[in-house]
Amino acid sequence: MGVGILDGKAVIVTGAGRGLGEAYARHAAASGARVVVNDVEGAPSVAASIVDAGGEAVAHTGSVTDPSVATAPVELCGSAFGRVDGLVNNAGVTHFAEPWDDEPDVLRSVVEVNVLGTMYCGTAAAKVMRGGSIVNVVSGAMLGRAGAAAYSASKGAVASLTLSWAGSLAARDVRVNAVAPLAWTPMMDLDPRADQISSRDQTPDKMAPLVTYLLSDLSTGVTSQLIRFLPDKLHVVSQYAVKRPVLTRDSWDVDSIAAVFETDLTPEPPGRARWQV
Repeated sequence: MGVGILDGKAVIVTGAGRGLGEAYARHAAASGARVVVNDVEGAPSVAASIVDAGGEAVAHTGSVTDPSVATAPVELCGSAFGRVDGLVNNAGVTHFAEPWDDEPDVLRSVVEVNVLGTMYCGTAAAKVMRGGSIVNVVSGAMLGRAGAAAYSASKGAVASLTLSWAGSLAARDVRVNAVAPLAWTPMMDLDPRADQISSRDQTPDKMAPLVTYLLSDLSTGVTSQLIRFLPDKLHVVSQYAVKRPVLTRDSWDVDSIAAVFETDLTPEPPGRARWQV
């Protein structure tokens, strides 16, 4: 592979055995990065195909839900390539159910993969990175999607985590951003509204350039951003902030609260209306 914008960098991509993670790993390698490919399955074949194409990659098989296992890709990146310049926290699962049908074990599994897995890998990387980029993967569902409470909550948590890490790691010159991609992946086969929000021609490889950009030095100065990326649209999602006006009273009762919600405090639309563009 020729010299690219990630030439010489060493990066880790979790959940890279298929789908979006595979696309991120392949694009990064094609752009010059040396890549640790992590997943519970499929990682060896993806890494091997990158090497066959002239790139550099090693595989790690294991679940990021185990904190001891989640540190291994970071250690492997250091031992194989001598440095850690980037981490793409892509490993995740989806789940769709109405609140009255949700089961505790399923709720726990979504949080363990999407939230704790991201935290375990990120904290391991933060211990060794001095400069570089962490890219977390969220979703438009982070703004609230009906029928997907666990998934929405998990991605909302990762969005908040991204902003926290960005503040903490700035002193170490590590940028932290989150991307909310939309592509047809194996996870999309589980989505009851898949045909309404995507199509099979929206392939994962179309999402990869944004991640490569965020891993590269071209994105120096870009941090603490939540970036929504569709095949034909790119935009930044507003972060949580106080919405004006801020009303001040010496005291509040039920009637006065009701009155301002009818006049000055305009309710936000439901979640789906907020994240669709």
